[in-house]
Amino acid sequence: MMRKKSISASKASLVLFLCQMISALEVPLDLSQPPTITQQSPKDYIVDPRENIVIQCEAKGKPPPSFSWTRNGTHFDIDKDAQVTMKPNSGTLVINIMNGGKAEAYEGVYQCTARNERGAAISNNIVIRPSRSPLWTKEKLEPNQVREGDSLVLHCRPPVGLPPPIIFWMDNAFQRLPQSERVSQGLNGDLYFSNVQPEDTREDYICYARFNHTQTIQQKQPISVKVFSMDSLNDTIAANLSDTDIYGAKPVTERQPVLLTPTGSTSTKVELRGNVLLLECIAAGLPTPVIRWIKEGGELPANRTFFENFKKTLKIIDVSEADSGNYKCIARNILGSAHHVISVTVKAAPYWITAPRNLVLSPGEDGTLICRANGNPKPNISWLANGVPIAIAPEDPSRKVDGDTIIFSHVQERSSAVYQCNASNEYGYLLANAFVNVLAEPPRILTSANKLYQVISDSPALLDCAYFGSPKPEIEWFKGVKGSILRGNEYIFHDNGTLEIPVAQKDSTGTYTCVARNELGKIQNEVQLEVKDPTMIIKQPEYKVVQRYGQVSFECIIKHDSTLLPAVIWLKDNDELPDDERFLVGKDNLTIMNVTDRDDGTYTCIVNTTLDSVSASAVLTVVARPNPPFDLELTGQLERSVELSWIPGDENNSPITNFVIEYEDGLHEPGVWHYQTEVPGTQTTVQLKLSPYVNYSFRVIAVNEIGRSQPSEPSEQYLTKSANPDENPSNVQGIGSEPDNLVITWESLKGFQSNGPGLQYKVSWRQKDVDDEWTSVIVANVSKYIVSGTPTFVPYEIKVQALNDLGYAPEPSEVIGHSGEDLPMVAPGNVQVHVVNSTLAKVHWDPVPLKTVRGHLQGYKVYYWKVQSLSRRSRRHVEKKILTFRGNKTFGMLPGLEPYSSYKLNVRVVNGKGEGPASPDKVFKTPEGVPSSPSFLKITNPTLDSLTLEWGSPTHPNGVLTSYILKFQPINNTHELGPLVEIRIPANESSLILKNLNYSTRYKFYFNAQTSVGSGSQITEEAVTIMDEAMASRQVDIATQGWFIGLMCAVALLILILLIVCFIRRNKGGKYPVKEKEDAHADPEIQPMKEDDGTFGEYSDAEDHKPLKKGSRTPSDRTVKKEDSDDSLVDYGEGVNGQFNEDGSFIGQYSGKKEKEPAEGNESSEAPSPVNAMNSFV
Repeated sequence: MMRKKSISASKASLVLFLCQMISALEVPLDLSQPPTITQQSPKDYIVDPRENIVIQCEAKGKPPPSFSWTRNGTHFDIDKDAQVTMKPNSGTLVINIMNGGKAEAYEGVYQCTARNERGAAISNNIVIRPSRSPLWTKEKLEPNQVREGDSLVLHCRPPVGLPPPIIFWMDNAFQRLPQSERVSQGLNGDLYFSNVQPEDTREDYICYARFNHTQTIQQKQPISVKVFSMDSLNDTIAANLSDTDIYGAKPVTERQPVLLTPTGSTSTKVELRGNVLLLECIAAGLPTPVIRWIKEGGELPANRTFFENFKKTLKIIDVSEADSGNYKCIARNILGSAHHVISVTVKAAPYWITAPRNLVLSPGEDGTLICRANGNPKPNISWLANGVPIAIAPEDPSRKVDGDTIIFSHVQERSSAVYQCNASNEYGYLLANAFVNVLAEPPRILTSANKLYQVISDSPALLDCAYFGSPKPEIEWFKGVKGSILRGNEYIFHDNGTLEIPVAQKDSTGTYTCVARNELGKIQNEVQLEVKDPTMIIKQPEYKVVQRYGQVSFECIIKHDSTLLPAVIWLKDNDELPDDERFLVGKDNLTIMNVTDRDDGTYTCIVNTTLDSVSASAVLTVVARPNPPFDLELTGQLERSVELSWIPGDENNSPITNFVIEYEDGLHEPGVWHYQTEVPGTQTTVQLKLSPYVNYSFRVIAVNEIGRSQPSEPSEQYLTKSANPDENPSNVQGIGSEPDNLVITWESLKGFQSNGPGLQYKVSWRQKDVDDEWTSVIVANVSKYIVSGTPTFVPYEIKVQALNDLGYAPEPSEVIGHSGEDLPMVAPGNVQVHVVNSTLAKVHWDPVPLKTVRGHLQGYKVYYWKVQSLSRRSRRHVEKKILTFRGNKTFGMLPGLEPYSSYKLNVRVVNGKGEGPASPDKVFKTPEGVPSSPSFLKITNPTLDSLTLEWGSPTHPNGVLTSYILKFQPINNTHELGPLVEIRIPANESSLILKNLNYSTRYKFYFNAQTSVGSGSQITEEAVTIMDEAMASRQVDIATQGWFIGLMCAVALLILILLIVCFIRRNKGGKYPVKEKEDAHADPEIQPMKEDDGTFGEYSDAEDHKPLKKGSRTPSDRTVKKEDSDDSLVDYGEGVNGQFNEDGSFIGQYSGKKEKEPAEGNESSEAPSPVNAMNSFV
């Protein structure tokens, strides 16, 4: 919500305008003028008799006026009374009471006169009365003895004071007596009882009268009231009568309403216009009557009507003649009604329609004084001149009295005087002074020169030009130094000289000139107007809901004119923020830490500048878990139910959604609370079902969206009577633990389920499908019973019944159990194996007869193990594997077998006791499969045109090897793969020499083994044939020359020195060329590597058959075994350093990761060999 206030708003402008109009009539005090009364005491002046009396009378005029007083219509000579003084340069009287004077001696009607050479002004008649607070007259008060249900009025009758006292009733402890629809105080101070009750009996009904003027309280003698109830009254009558007398007071009877005040059916009331009208009706009756008010033939005035004293008093404020009429009060109860009509007449003391105003005329001018007033009855208008009735005042040929108007024609300087208008009727009078001042004065402007006015854009601007002159000057306004006269609808010109711009805009800013002229002269004045941008709240605080002890912030972001300094103030509920460090006021926000319930309310951000004010408000709602319910009460106690009621605690701004009811069994589980039920949050009573033999206590928990309240205080305890058990144990089972017993178990009843003392169980059993009688035994409060000597795994019918000292529970239901199990007797037969493939087989068997299982059939277990591999005759450790097949299944699959192997298996039946005997072992064999990759591939003895290959047989041949397949292809300098060559090698070979190869050429090899089923996974390798002998020797010679070694050392030393210099300069923060080069090439990974600087080009390719990245090499033995790593170095992009062979050749090898079958054609390959690079260096 947002509201905006502005100094230049319409209301403020109206006030300013009125003030300026008044100031325009003011005659400058340096000019001659008659007296004007500026201050006087009220007409009805009640004074404190213990203090000095001060009667005010202040006036202004030129020359300064002198003062005199009348008392009770005659001259009051203050010089003859030592107790009375007049203040210097003032007409105010001070009557000294504190030094021996008595206030009563100065009661009377006083009037002040202020006089100078131009006239005399008089004050109102001021009635001086000292306040009085007399004591109560002593009286003997008889005790009030009243019958229950009757009405009663206790009279106060306070002493007559001035002003009248305020009445209230209290007891001896100075506590106000409680009032209600039944008992209340009337406007006259009496205490009314519509009907008395026994609790009204007391001896200290005391009426107090407080006299505010003297700050004293007077006390009436205590009044005693004794109420007789019907029972006590009957007992008293019976004690005083014989047995033969008929006695008995009537019981308390209900009565229809009767009005205690006002009496009768009608009454009248006169009230004065503008006062508060109070009408009262108080009724007796039983039940207590309810009062209702209506206005006959009309409606009660809206917004001015109020009901007080439990609707017994009708209050109408600011009454007018329209409020006259008949007002009816109706008192009603169930037996009937009573009414009273009050005829209200609104009279009016005189009130102004047009009060006379000071008149300034120049010689020869005309003018009028008008005095118009109204009232009921219509007031009489009379005129005085200089305090003397105009009929006997000195004649003035320029004036003529015409009723409520005095007409002046061709006035002269001697026509100056003060005229008084008196409007009076029986309810009061009005007296107004207005002077006629005849002057000849050129114009003067009273507004200060170059006055600066600042207003907010789009609001009114009022530029003042207060003036004086006689004759009255004409006013004109101009804008700018050479501007034309202002006219048109966009301006309003007021009689007091004020220029109003109704809607000022930014272009309204500037200099405005006011010119005042009459026949005696001309004068002008300049004022400045500045129009500012309005202050706005562009981000207002918003409604917030926060949990107790949380944190909340309200934003208030503003926009304002740059020349105005805003001040931001935060209010809480239209008052200052609490003086609490939890409230943090920031530049554009308010933050509240650790929010409490007291922080709930409306927060307002007010932004004030010197010209305007804006505000915005938001509500903070603090929510929390509800307070616990209280006042738990148990009613309607029955054997199996009770009604629980409670009063909800404070919901803390979050509605209660439901109530949870818990109970405690103080007999069986003291201190443990259990869930009973829950009800909606609108319900505060619940009917609870109960169990016998439980000592109940209840508590209630309230729940809202924030959480659960603390539990309420426990209710009173309620012990229910004992009864037979209502239910039997649950979860009854019969399971044997041994082949010759039956273990019967159950879940015992909880304490409150026992329904009484002496809880026991009757356990019964008999063999199923056999005509046996039930065998029963009664056991104590346990949960197990063992039956011995039973046949193995035989079904039994079982039942368990609860009983206590009062009897048995209802007949229990029967359950089926079994005596103990034993191991199965026979093994599955006709076991068959069907081999599906080299790694999977399916096994079948015949189920065993259920009688031989001797227990619950759980399934079958298949034990199988590998005897030997058919391709290798060596035996190894036998590891048996087990597969379990649940239920009465007769087949299963055996996965994960090894190809070309011999296996054995057997099958066993399983029950709850264990496994039965195994079936005879069944032998089966798996067929051949494809082999694994060769265990290694090693390339040795490189020459100009040949390479030697050595390999190891597969770790898992998975059958009989038939051959090896070797494929290879060259890799040229452009990293492309050449034609693929394939060679089949007998299975008994382990090495091969490849001849007629190209010299100094890299080759890639693919090698795998085969069985009759197919080819296994392959292993790959790369190797390089060497160059000619001479080049190799030259390469070796250069590397061993002393000059070459020295050159390398010098280069290393220079690099070390350069690194040291760079390190020093970097620590000093300086830049260096290497750093600049690094900055210029921030990512070295994207810079190509050139052959002429001794580096290799870098390539990245994820395909297995593509060559390695720079630096990917194998150890010096040039052998990589498959089990060392399954990762190709191509995947990682890094490797170990390259190595030279003894003959100077370089062999690059990497791990034998399984690759895809290579395709013939051009493909990317390895970078140029380091031998070629070295040749180019030489």
